[in-house]
Amino acid sequence: LFTDELERAESVIASLALGVEAKDPYTEGHCGRLSEYSARLGESLGLPDEQLRALRLGGILHDVGKIGIPDAILLKKGSLTGDEWKTMRRHPEIGYHICSPLRSLKLVLPIIRHHHERFDGSGYPDGLKGEDIPLTARILTVVDVYDALRTERPYKPAFDRPKSLEILNQEAARGWYDPRCVEAFATLELEE
Repeated sequence: LFTDELERAESVIASLALGVEAKDPYTEGHCGRLSEYSARLGESLGLPDEQLRALRLGGILHDVGKIGIPDAILLKKGSLTGDEWKTMRRHPEIGYHICSPLRSLKLVLPIIRHHHERFDGSGYPDGLKGEDIPLTARILTVVDVYDALRTERPYKPAFDRPKSLEILNQEAARGWYDPRCVEAFATLELEE
C-alpha cells in the first residue's frame, strides 16, 4: 500500500514534468531522451542500479521546477532580460522543493538541484565545483546540453552529432563540464 502511494506520487510529479515539456514544441521528447541517455552514460561509468534508476527519473524530473516559471519567460522567443534570467535560474530550486517531500526521490534530488552547476563553479544554483557536484548531476548536465545542441530552438538550428560533440568538448575544455563524462558520452552508440 505504501509503495503504491509512493509510485502514485512519483507518477503525478512525472506527469507535471512532462506537462511542462509539452508546453514547448522545441522540447518534445527531451525528457525521455535524457532519461535514456543519462542511464546509458551512468551504466558505461559503472554506476550501481539505484543511481541508474535515479538517472532515469532525473531525466524526466530535472526541469519539473519550470512549472513555477511564468509562461511569458518560459516560452519567450528572444533573449531573456536580466530579471527574467534570474527567475528562470530558480527552476532547479523550485523542482528540488517540489520533489523533496518524497523520500523515494532522495537520489534524484541532487540531479534536479544541480543539473545547471558547472565543473568550474560558474553554474547555479549553488556554485558547486568539480567533484562537489554529484556525479549523477554531472552526467545529466552533459546529456542535457547534448540534447539541446541536437534540437532546433528558436535561437539556433539543430546541430548534427559531430558538431554537438565538438561544442561539448570545447565547453568541457573551458571548464564547464566534467571531461570524463563528456569523453565517455562521446563513445556511446545512440539511436537518434
